[in-house]
Amino acid sequence: MYLEIITPDKKVFSGEVVSVAVPGSGGQFQMLNNHAPIISSLVNGTVKVKTASGNEQFEVKGGVVEMLDNKITLLAESV
Repeated sequence: MYLEIITPDKKVFSGEVVSVAVPGSGGQFQMLNNHAPIISSLVNGTVKVKTASGNEQFEVKGGVVEMLDNKITLLAESV
């Protein structure tokens, strides 16, 4: 599955991932390979990214996330 984290200033992350946990406005949730299509607003919090080579975390200040066809696009106000 492919993830892009984008802010108005730059692309923060792009690459293949195993899982992504995000702070959704209705609570934290995780997306895995073949997850159902979803669009959710985000609140301030930590995005936890698991890749084949390790884990990364990003502190986001709100935004929106979309998952469709194993591609996750996360638009954050700031990271």
